[in-house]
Amino acid sequence: MFEIRRSEERGHANHGWLDSYHSFSFADYRDPQHVHFGPLRVINEDRIAGGEGFGTHGHRDMEIVTYVLEGALAHRDSMGNGSTIRPGDVQRMSAGTGVQHSEFNASQDESAHLLQIWVIPQRAGDQPSYEEKRFDAADKRGRLRVVASPDGRDGSVTIHADASIYAALIDGEETATFAQPKGRLTYVHVARGALTVNGKALRAGDAAKLSDTDTVTLEKGENAEVLLFDLGQLNG
Repeated sequence: MFEIRRSEERGHANHGWLDSYHSFSFADYRDPQHVHFGPLRVINEDRIAGGEGFGTHGHRDMEIVTYVLEGALAHRDSMGNGSTIRPGDVQRMSAGTGVQHSEFNASQDESAHLLQIWVIPQRAGDQPSYEEKRFDAADKRGRLRVVASPDGRDGSVTIHADASIYAALIDGEETATFAQPKGRLTYVHVARGALTVNGKALRAGDAAKLSDTDTVTLEKGENAEVLLFDLGQLNG
């Protein structure tokens, strides 16, 4: 399978202070053809106006990864964590048995641009936990850098799910390849810029779903920033 989902096909909600695109069913956006892909449940591309954000609210039994593209996001949660994450930072919150948190644009004037990602955990009822790591541009330049994984390998954040997340910056002649393990799924999301995935042109907001593929090749980038997800398959 090689299926492309174009940016404009995503769900969209503009609340004034929040302009959000949904790659999968979320809130009032319901699409039975795009509920999840393996354990990948949510990719929301959010732009949050200065001084605005999400007040305290709850989650449970979900792995939540935040990847900031521009600006800064201030986070507070019921586990006692408080931090401000910026481009290059990857934040992981395992909601487990339940956690309350808030997220606000750390600037009063400039907008924040980010991806919020939800991944279905391998089991329910774990204790909530939190982690964040920084990955500089040099770590991702012309290569797929693992930023989240089940075993926390190579300094990535640990997610309690059958999924690994890689980030890459691809421009000009740079090429990155991923060997898709047999029986697994690959999802590629273009965060910004443009490039080709196995020869097919994608631009910001586009995504590709792949299965039964030996190799995923990212090349011909135009200031592209890309997330690649290596995913197990869910039953049912």
